[in-house]
Amino acid sequence: MSAPFIHDDFMLQSQAAKELYHHFAKDEPILDFHNHLPPDEIAANRKFENLYDIWLAGDHYKWRGMRANGIDESRITGDASPRDKFDAWAETVPHTLRNALYHWTHLELSRYFGFEGLFSTKTASEVWEIGLEKLAQPEYSCRGLLEMSQVRALCTTDDPTHSLEHHQAIAADDSIDCRVYPTFRPDPALWVDDAEHFNTYADKLSEVSEVDCSTLGGYCDALRSRHDFFHSLGGRLSDHGLHHLFDADCSEEKATAIFEKVRSGQSADEADAEAFGAYLMLFFGELNAARGWTMQLHIGAERNNNQRLFETLGRDIGCDSMADIHHAGALRRYLSTLDLRGHLPKVMLYNLNPKDNYALATMLGNFQQAKPGDPPSRLQLGTAWWFMDTKEGMEWQINTFSNTSLLSHFNGMLTDSRSFLSFTRHEYFRRILCNVIGTDIENGEIPRDMEMVGDMVRRICFQNPAEYFGLELG
Repeated sequence: MSAPFIHDDFMLQSQAAKELYHHFAKDEPILDFHNHLPPDEIAANRKFENLYDIWLAGDHYKWRGMRANGIDESRITGDASPRDKFDAWAETVPHTLRNALYHWTHLELSRYFGFEGLFSTKTASEVWEIGLEKLAQPEYSCRGLLEMSQVRALCTTDDPTHSLEHHQAIAADDSIDCRVYPTFRPDPALWVDDAEHFNTYADKLSEVSEVDCSTLGGYCDALRSRHDFFHSLGGRLSDHGLHHLFDADCSEEKATAIFEKVRSGQSADEADAEAFGAYLMLFFGELNAARGWTMQLHIGAERNNNQRLFETLGRDIGCDSMADIHHAGALRRYLSTLDLRGHLPKVMLYNLNPKDNYALATMLGNFQQAKPGDPPSRLQLGTAWWFMDTKEGMEWQINTFSNTSLLSHFNGMLTDSRSFLSFTRHEYFRRILCNVIGTDIENGEIPRDMEMVGDMVRRICFQNPAEYFGLELG
């Protein structure tokens, strides 16, 4: 009988890589500091009925793959049955060779369901039945899967207007070993180009914060109040999903005028929207610096490109792509302004277009001056993100980080996922990391001092982010 596709030394192409992975990386716990897991499902300890529910619903990576394979939309996001949508994925997987989806699919089936074969229409029924059997067991609830995955802590993505009642419930439940923290994601607070949506948001913010948002000062006070509330629940990170970094001069007087115009019902034009966004992003930097938080910047996504599907299905349905923008100048001005004001927080920057890796990584290196109590490498090029969390994309990011900064201080991997099965991406990253470093050892470019090099690997996998973010861990 031939060895399974996912075996102990999967992707480990040298003896050094195997030693690094098995002795230093494999058993490290997980700190997943950015994901989109729903806290209400963790609080309720949701159980999933079938593999469609836990594996395909909401996974826009798989949806893009199925569309590329010619699957009808009814079997992707439409009204087809869960089993029919699952079968559509089984039809697609054999065509995903050389795409990370092929690796992720088989890692997830192996690690969580013990299926060691190749997934296709030939094995779909077997896998479906295995899924039904496993998911019926208590340990396959949300919390059980977190424990199975050795997740010590995770950070969800939450709007300032969210009540965070589910985070409070989780924190009060002593039966949950994994710590679950909210991340402050105030993107809609910037969107003054649509007065109707902005005013609805500002009114909701006023209601939840109990702060009058009829003035710009009140609006900022309300955001500050919610930032304080997130902090009281253990949150130590903000996150900002930006097409580009806002790059405009905007005084308080100008921001006030824009705010008042939009609150009166008139949408801001492009120039005013850029200016207001720049003003608020400096304000968010100030909030984060004052609290010792980390500011995550996700830049470079061109979103909702298929207008027809956007109008039918909405956001986050697999119709986003890389933007082609020059970010370095705007990043310099943003970081320099915060630095001159004494408001530069720790920063993790996730870049979607690899052409900008070196430009952005070297720009971050200009602002590394340590502050009392800060960890090393307080500004970092974050892990390969979205379209780039592939083998090649991770290798590019690791090489960029190594060549422009100090890899020993890298904070490692995150899932950026809505799936409770996606923690195998940490294993995927760790195997790639060990293989890159192991190759250097075999080539004589790194000393064969396995304790020294292994300690670096171990720290990247868990200890670095544990120390960097300042989260209380279970």
